[in-house]
Amino acid sequence: MSTLGIIAILTLLYWLYITYDAHNGMHLLHTLPRSLKLPDKPPLVSVIIAAKEEESTILETVRHLLSQNYPRLEIIAVNDRSQDATGVRLDELRRWSQNKSEISTPLKIIHITHLPDGWLGKNHALYQGYQQARGQYLLFTDADILFSPNAITDAVTYMKEKDVQHLTLTPNMIARGALLKGFVHFFLFSFSLFVRPWRANLDNAREPGIGIGAFNMVSRSAYEAIGTHKAIALRPDDDLQLGISLKKAGFRQKVLSGKHILQVEWYPTLKAAVIGLEKNLFSGFRYSYSIALLACLGQLIFFILPWLGLISLWDWRGAIYALDVILQIWLYRKLMTRLMDKRAEEAYLLPVSASLLLYTIIRSVWLTWKQGGIYWRGTFYSLRELKKK
Repeated sequence: MSTLGIIAILTLLYWLYITYDAHNGMHLLHTLPRSLKLPDKPPLVSVIIAAKEEESTILETVRHLLSQNYPRLEIIAVNDRSQDATGVRLDELRRWSQNKSEISTPLKIIHITHLPDGWLGKNHALYQGYQQARGQYLLFTDADILFSPNAITDAVTYMKEKDVQHLTLTPNMIARGALLKGFVHFFLFSFSLFVRPWRANLDNAREPGIGIGAFNMVSRSAYEAIGTHKAIALRPDDDLQLGISLKKAGFRQKVLSGKHILQVEWYPTLKAAVIGLEKNLFSGFRYSYSIALLACLGQLIFFILPWLGLISLWDWRGAIYALDVILQIWLYRKLMTRLMDKRAEEAYLLPVSASLLLYTIIRSVWLTWKQGGIYWRGTFYSLRELKKK
C-alpha cells in the first residue's frame, strides 16, 4: 500500500474517532440557562478586568457591567501601564457613575505603573485586582466583552444550583468579512478538537480542564487553593491555564455556551488576528519545538490534506478523503451551532482557514526562536524565563 493510502486511512480513523467522541459529548455543551430567580442570599461578585491600551473598548465593557441586574456586585478595572487614554477614560467613568443615583455598583480603578520581575502584565494586573476584591466569587474577564444585563445573575444562579466552583462561557464572536470569520471560527473549531471542552464537564475526570478569557467565574476559595495567578504568572494563555489548574485540583468545572449573553469582536481584521495569535500560540505547546511540529503535521494531514486529496485523487484514496471532508464540515457546523448559534456558511473556507492557522503556528514558533522570547503587552520575556513556568 502506498504512503498516501496509509495516510488516507489514518485520517479517516481520526475523523471517525473525533466525530464519535464529539457527537457523544456535545450534549454536555449546552447554553447557560436563564435564571428565574436569584439565590436567597446572593454572594458578592467581584468582576476583575485587566486593560492595557484598551481606550476604544473598555468604556463600553464597564458600562455593560454597571448595567447588570445582579444586586451584589463590585467592578475592579486595572489599568496596566497603558500609554493611551485608557486610565483617563476609566477615571472619568468612575466619577460619572458616582454621580448617578440609579447606579449602585461600586467601580474601583487601579493604576499600575511598574511590572515586577517574574510576571506577565495581564496576570499581574488580574492578581492586583484580586487583592482588592471582596467577593465570594471572582469573575475574570477581558476589556472588550459586552454583557447582557442578566449575565452575572444567570451565572451565579447556575453555579449555586449545580454546586460549581468554576464556570467558563464561550461568547458570541463577531467577525466582519468571510475570511476573518472563517479564520476565527476555524481557530475555535481546531482548539475545541484539541482540548475537547465537553470533557471538562465530566465530574469524574480531572483533565482536561478549560478556561476562556471572556468569562472565567471562580469561587474565591477554589482560586486561592490553586495558588491564584501567582501559579501561572508567566503564562500568556492564563485563561486556559486557570481552568486546567482548577480541574486538576478536583474542583467542579463547567464550560457552557454564553452566546446569548456575551459578545466580543475578537479581532477587527484578518491581519490583526494573525498577529494577535502568533504572540502566544507557541505557549500552548509549552514552548516545545517537537510538540509544535506535531501540531503542524496534524493541521496539514488531518485538516488540509483531505481537501487536496479530494480534488487530486480519483481512486479509493480520493473517496476516503471525500468522506473526511464530509465529516469535517458536519462537525464544524455542529460545533459552531452549539457554541455560538452560527450556521457556519463559511465552511467552504475550511482549507484556507486551516492553511492560515498552520502559517500562524509556524510564524509563532519562528518569531519566538528568532527573538529568544516573546513581546507581550509591550514587555519582552525570554524563552528561558518562560520555560521556568
